[in-house]
Amino acid sequence: MTAWLIAFLFTQAVEAPLYLKATSGRWAVALGASAVTHPLVWFAFPVLLPDSYAVMVLAAEAFAVSVEAAWLLAFGVPRALLLSLLANGASATVGFALRAVFGVP
Repeated sequence: MTAWLIAFLFTQAVEAPLYLKATSGRWAVALGASAVTHPLVWFAFPVLLPDSYAVMVLAAEAFAVSVEAAWLLAFGVPRALLLSLLANGASATVGFALRAVFGVP
């Protein structure tokens, strides 16, 4: 559970500022996007797709991007898909880099 919490807080630290700017300071919307998807990405996708890490990551990221885009769109955020791609791409890229160098998240 500690590993998930570290990864979740890291994800929020990377994605929330991008979402916060796009939502004109609406904290609940900005933090809610990743809060909706992250537990499923972390806990469900490895169980659903255990045979291939690459396939699991691609499916999980596609899920996160699409659900977060729909979340943002529901709150009237313009260019929701592009924003979700940017935010998730940033957190995945930095996350993989930190994992390669430090072993976390």
